[in-house]
Order: sequence, then C-alpha cells, then structure tokens
Amino acid sequence: MLKNEANPNISKTTRLPRKRFYRARAHSNPLSDSHFPVPISPSHVDYSLCYPQLFPPSKQVGNSKKIQFADIGCGFGGLLISLSTLFPETLMIGMELRDKVTEYVKERILALRVANPGQYNNVSVVRTNSMKYIPNYFEKGQLSKMFFLFPDPHFKEKNHRRRVISPHLLDEYAYALGVGGIMYTITDVEELGEWMKACLEGHPMFEALTDEELEADLVVKLLSTATEEGQKVARNGGQTFRAVYRRIVPTI
Repeated sequence: MLKNEANPNISKTTRLPRKRFYRARAHSNPLSDSHFPVPISPSHVDYSLCYPQLFPPSKQVGNSKKIQFADIGCGFGGLLISLSTLFPETLMIGMELRDKVTEYVKERILALRVANPGQYNNVSVVRTNSMKYIPNYFEKGQLSKMFFLFPDPHFKEKNHRRRVISPHLLDEYAYALGVGGIMYTITDVEELGEWMKACLEGHPMFEALTDEELEADLVVKLLSTATEEGQKVARNGGQTFRAVYRRIVPTI
C-alpha cells in the first residue's frame, strides 16, 4: 500500500499517511463495550505483530525484551515517534481506543520504517481500552514510563468516572509500573490538571518529582511539544498543567 502512487491516503511528498483521512471524534466513551481482540494475559501478547523486525513469527527463544513505555490514549502518535529515536533500544507502545486514529498511527509507523531503514522498529500501537485491559498487556512492574497526555477532560461531574486518571485506576497503573517508574500527565484544562495532581498526590504509591529532576528529564520537555494537542495549545498561547510522579514503595 505504501508504494502505491495512486493511494490518496498517502502524501506524495512525505510518503506519510494524510491525517485528514483518519479523523475521528475527539471524545469516546471508555465505559462502553468495544469489539476488538484482547490478550488473556501479558504472556499472550503477540510481539511479532507489533515489532516484526525484532520478533519473528517463528517464536524463536532468545529475545526477552518487553515493552517498557506505554502511551495511554496516544492520539496520532507524535510522542511515540519522538521517543522512538530518543530511546532506540526501548520497546514502546501506544494504546488508543479510536479505530481510525489507531489505523493512522499504524500507517505512520510503517511509512517511517520504510523511509528510515533500521529505525522505528521499537514502536507500535494497539487499539484497546486502557481503562479496562492494562493487566492484560503488562506484567507486574513491567513498565518504566507511562504517559497520559491531554486526556479527555470529561467535564460533566457525572462523567468524571470516565477519566483515565482516578484513584482506583492508579492502583492498576502502580501495578504495571516498576518501582522508580515515572508517570507523566499534562493537560490544558486547569480543573483536570488539579484533579490528576490530587489523585496522584493522594495515592500512597506515587511521589512527585522534584524541580531538579523535572529539569533533568529529557522526556518532560516533550510533553507539551511532541503531540498534536500540545502544539495546538502552544499555537493558541494556552497554559498547560503538568504532574509527573514516581512509583514508590509505600511506607507503612
């Protein structure tokens, strides 16, 4: 498909998929039933589908690498693309509920792999509901970074239970994150920013990074620049509200 000059979905100049053909509704109800395959456990995740250059389908023994970064609600994949070259030895995955958006990210990664041989083999995307299926994809302590960039605010109070950051969901994220792992959140909605920070601050298994640690973390600088939403906020001169927390062992 990528080599088909007549394919209108592909830009003739960049050879990347054209985003306008993959537009979807900005909001999606994560509590509704969706129909897509879900692995019954992390050991059933087929890495050969996500990273075919690194995991041949023959299931040969010898590659023990596992996903370490998860971008929850990855949108059009801007952060993943930036992280892929910044951490070329790290497996990372985007998790997106909207089918058209997921398809765009898949096509974008495939196009980048073709245009840049040897690169972007460590990044992939899967259509799934992260609020329901995190334990199906990741073992205890498997992840070292989780990202929640510009999530749906779900403004109405009756819909706050749909928010991707909440006290009970933080239990699941803490399970998937290894001790010392980092959770990154950012939003342009002040009330949501306060909500996410309050949830993290009140959870016994997370502590805030210091200003010095934030300044030294290369990833922090990408939070407001790598995604389409972040770039839109910057163009409009908007504010962002960030909360970055480390997974810790709770004190008794």
